Amino acid sequence: MNVLIVYAHQEPKSFCGSLLLFGVETLKEEGHEVKVSDLYAMKFNPVCDRGDFREVADPDYFKVQKEQSYSTAQKSFAQDIAQEQEKVEWADIVIFHQPLWWFSVPSITKGWFDRVLALGFAYGGGRWFDKGVFRGKKAMLTITAGAPETRYQEGHIFGGIDRVLYPLHVGVFNLVGFDILEPFITWAPVQMSAEERAAELRRYQSRLTGLGSETSLPFHSLDQYPDPMDGLNSYVAPRSGG
Repeated sequence: MNVLIVYAHQEPKSFCGSLLLFGVETLKEEGHEVKVSDLYAMKFNPVCDRGDFREVADPDYFKVQKEQSYSTAQKSFAQDIAQEQEKVEWADIVIFHQPLWWFSVPSITKGWFDRVLALGFAYGGGRWFDKGVFRGKKAMLTITAGAPETRYQEGHIFGGIDRVLYPLHVGVFNLVGFDILEPFITWAPVQMSAEERAAELRRYQSRLTGLGSETSLPFHSLDQYPDPMDGLNSYVAPRSGG
């Protein structure tokens, strides 16, 4: 399989960094092709603006979705976006690997979503969920969390982790057609001993060894959740403000 890892952590010596190195080695040993987009090392720009487009549809009024659709048709995205889009098209599985910040991904990863998963390229024109562009591909979160697991259980202060990850799993991955694999979460690595961290690396190795045969989580299907606005030509899947 072709595996793309979209990685976001500033410190290579962090436990998140150790998981990345261990994960890449494991995947290659299993015979997979691996590419890594190390967003901080790449100095990836998370800001979506006119610089995203080498040609523009409207030089007088900037509307992100209009320009993304135009650049998809003209193949005129900025080079950094085009390169990431090529990686997504190449990949069978995309692993989004980063710490959990404010119940979500770091801003640099959110910027990757905004710029790379562009209208026209990743969704639009009725291509979403069951009809999504990336049907047949899989996505997975590899997360390091600062808090222990008990805080992310129902009835505790943060609520269930499934609710925390819902915007990512459904609002990003399912929406563009990805099947979702169970997330791999390391809870409070800063509180672990060296032996516990080593055990966690072995757990990740075991997980990645069986990655190709894993069963996906239930898909958020339009058959189960029909769109109440289906058939309205003016409707576009929500992504950016006016």
